[in-house]
Amino acid sequence: MGNAQPHGPAEGTEGPATRPGEPGTSLELLVHGVGGTTPEEMLDDPRTVRITGDDTAAVFRRADDVDAERRPAGRREGPVPEAYVWCNLTSGNGTRALWLLLLPFMVVNLAHWMRPTAHGRRRTVRLYGLLVRLTGLSLTVLLVAAACEVALDLAAWQCAGTHACAARHSWLGFLSPRASDGGWWSTPGRRLALASLVPAALTGLLWFLSLRTWSAYESQQPMTHDPGPEEGDGHTALGRPGFWYGRRLVARLRAAHTAAGLLTVAAAVGSAAARHDRGPGGPAVLGVLGILLETALAVGAGVVVAVVCRRGRTERRLDGELDRRLVRCLPLAALVLLALTLLYAGWERPGWESAGRLPGDATFGALALAQGLLVIVLAGVAHSLHRTDPDRRAAMRGLAGPAVAMLACALGGVMSGGVSQRVSDWLDGTGTSIPGPPVLLTWQASVIPPLLLLLLVLCGWLARRAWRIAREERAAVEREYPGETGDPGRTRRIASVRAVAALTDRGPRVLAVTSAATLLLGAAALVGALTTDETPSEATRDSYAVVHGAAETAQALGSWLIGLGFILFVTWGRRAYKDASARRTIGILWDVGTFWPRAAHPFAPPCYAERAVPDLTWRIATWTRATGGRLVISGHSQGSVLAAATAWQLPRSTRRRVALLTYGSPLERLYGRWFPAHFGPDALSSLHREVDCWRNLHRRTDPIGGPMRLPGDRGPDVDRPALKDPLAYGRTETHPLPAPILGHSGYQSDPAFAEERRRLLSRLRPEVPAPRQTGEPDGAQGSTGRSSA
Repeated sequence: MGNAQPHGPAEGTEGPATRPGEPGTSLELLVHGVGGTTPEEMLDDPRTVRITGDDTAAVFRRADDVDAERRPAGRREGPVPEAYVWCNLTSGNGTRALWLLLLPFMVVNLAHWMRPTAHGRRRTVRLYGLLVRLTGLSLTVLLVAAACEVALDLAAWQCAGTHACAARHSWLGFLSPRASDGGWWSTPGRRLALASLVPAALTGLLWFLSLRTWSAYESQQPMTHDPGPEEGDGHTALGRPGFWYGRRLVARLRAAHTAAGLLTVAAAVGSAAARHDRGPGGPAVLGVLGILLETALAVGAGVVVAVVCRRGRTERRLDGELDRRLVRCLPLAALVLLALTLLYAGWERPGWESAGRLPGDATFGALALAQGLLVIVLAGVAHSLHRTDPDRRAAMRGLAGPAVAMLACALGGVMSGGVSQRVSDWLDGTGTSIPGPPVLLTWQASVIPPLLLLLLVLCGWLARRAWRIAREERAAVEREYPGETGDPGRTRRIASVRAVAALTDRGPRVLAVTSAATLLLGAAALVGALTTDETPSEATRDSYAVVHGAAETAQALGSWLIGLGFILFVTWGRRAYKDASARRTIGILWDVGTFWPRAAHPFAPPCYAERAVPDLTWRIATWTRATGGRLVISGHSQGSVLAAATAWQLPRSTRRRVALLTYGSPLERLYGRWFPAHFGPDALSSLHREVDCWRNLHRRTDPIGGPMRLPGDRGPDVDRPALKDPLAYGRTETHPLPAPILGHSGYQSDPAFAEERRRLLSRLRPEVPAPRQTGEPDGAQGSTGRSSA
C-alpha cells in the first residue's frame, strides 16, 4: 500500500490553513465498497502515504497531497482526494475464513435489525428484540449440543463402549472396557467426563474469539456529541450517540452464552449419570446428589435466560458501563457447576455399562420445537409492527426478520446434523455396530432433498423471469441508443445484464418461499421423529413400496448431501486460509453480513462498522474544524452505507458542511427494503434534509446499487437519471474500441461522476452553509441548489 509509515497531516498543528474570505480547501473522502481495494487504485497514484490509522484501517493520500492544506487553494483543480481503506476489517488474514463456522450466528444477528418501522410501539419493539435474542441463545445451545453429540454420545458412549467399533479406532482403546482390560478411564462416567473437554473447549474458544474481536474491532468509542431533538427522536437510530458502541450488551450476552454452553455440557454429562443413579439398585447418596445437581443446572439455565431477557441495547447515550459482577460471575459459576458435574459423573459405579444412545433425541427435539415457536411468535410481532406503520417497499411486508431467523435455525440444524452424520459414518464403517446419531437428525437430513428440489424450481422461475425481462429490455436498449443498435448480439448482452440485475428485487419472494418451506418441512421431520422414534426408512417399512423407496432415497441422499455440504464448507474455509483470492470472496460476504452490531448473538463475526464509523466521524469532524474547508463523502457500494451512517453520527454543525456522493449504492434497494426501521423512506428523507446536499448515481445494469426513491417530489434532488451502460453502443470517435458493460464497477470513470462532484463542491460554502428557504416544502428546496447539485 505504498508508504505505510503514518504521516501526520498539517491541519492539527497550525490551525486553519485558509484565511477568512478565501475559498477553503476542498476534500473528497473516498470510501470503497465490498471486496476492498488498495489506496493506489482508489487514488490512481502509485505513491500513497498513510496519514492516519493503522494496519487494520487507515486514511491515505497521494504523496504530493500530504501538505495540501498549507498550499494556496487556487494552485490545484478539484478537491484533495483521500482514501479510507477498511478492507482488512473483514477480509484480512486467512484465519478470518474460519468465521464461516459462525454463519448461523451472523444470520440470526441480521434478523434483529430487520424489524419493521414502528413509531410509538416501544414495548413491541423490545419484545421483537427479546425473541431474536432467545433464538440466538438456542443456536448456541444447538451448536454445543452437536459437539456433545459427537464427542460424548458417538465417540465416548457408543463407540468406546462397543468392542467392534473401538477395535477399529485404536485411539479409543484406553476408553474401551475390553481393550483396556477395565482401565480407570473405561467406566462410562469417566469416559463422558473426559470427552466433555471437547465441547467445553469449543465454548471457551467462542468466548475467547468474541472477547478478542471486540477488543480488535468494536472497542472504539464514537465521537461524543449532544444530540438535538431531531437526532434523539429522529427517523433512524443510527444517529444516536450509543448506536455504534454496544459494549455493555455484548459483554452481557457473551457471559450468558458462555454459561449456556458450559451448562449444556454439564447437562449432557450429568443426565446420563443421574439416570443410572435413579434406576433400580442405584446408590442412594449419588441419587440425591444427582437431583441436587440437576436442580442447580436448571436454576443456572433460568438465570441465563433471565440475563438474555433482561435488557437490550442502550443507544440514546454512550453507555461505557459494564456489569462486571455478572460478566465475571456467571461464566465462572457455570464452570464450577461443570466441574462438580464431571466429579459426580466420574465417581465409581460398579456394574454401569453404556448401551444405546444418550438422551439426545429429547434435547434436539426440544430445541427444534422451541426455535419453531420462537420464529412463529416473532412473525406475529413483526406483522403487528408492520401494520402500525406500513411500508410498501419493506421486504415480505415486514416478515423478513422472522424468515431470516428461520434460515439461521435451519443452517444451525444442517451444520449440526452434518457433523453428527459424518462422524457416525466414520466411526461405524459397517453401519451396524453402534446406534448412530439421534433419529431427529436423520429425519432432518431426509427433508433436505425436497427442499433442494424446491430451490431448483425457484431457480427455474428466476431464469424464466430473467428471460422475459431481457425480451422487454431489448426494446429499451434500442430506444436509448437510437440509430446504433445494428448488432443483435450486443443488444442481447446489454438486455441480459439488465435482466439479471433486476432479479435482485425478486429476493424477498425467494426468501419467503424458502423459509416457509423450511418451517413446514422441519415441523414434519420433528413430528415424524417423535411419533415413530425410527428413521424414515424404518418407519415406512410396512407402507407402500413407492413410499418406502422414496423414504429410503431421501434418507440416503440427505445424509450424503449433508456430508458433502459440510466437506465443501470446510474445504472452502481451508482454501480461503491459503488462497488470497478466495479469501477476498469470503470477505465480501462478511462486508454485507457484519455491518450491523452484535445485538442478538455475541459469537457472531465482529461488526466492522463499530470501527469504521468512528474512524470516519473523527476524520471528518477534525478536518472541517481545522480547515473550515468543503468536504464530499464519496461512497461506492457498501462504502455508501458507511458514508450515510457516518453522516448521521456527525454533529449537526458539521453535518451541514458535508456533501454526500453515492454511487452503486444499496442504501434503498437492499438496506431500505430489508432494514426498514433504519434505512426506510423516513430515514433516507431525514438524511436528505440534514446533509448540505446529496447526489446518487446508479445504473440499470447494476445488481446492487439503485435509486433512493425518496417520497414525494424529493427524488430528483438526490437521484440522477440512470447512467448509460455501456457508455457507447458501438465504436465511436471517443470509444474506438467496444465499451465494456460495467455494471457495479467503474462509476468514477463515467463523466457524470466528475460533473456531480464539481456541482456538489460548488453547492457547499467554505465557512457557513448556505441559508435554506424556510416556508417551502422539502421538495421545493431544490430551487436553492439541490436539484443542480
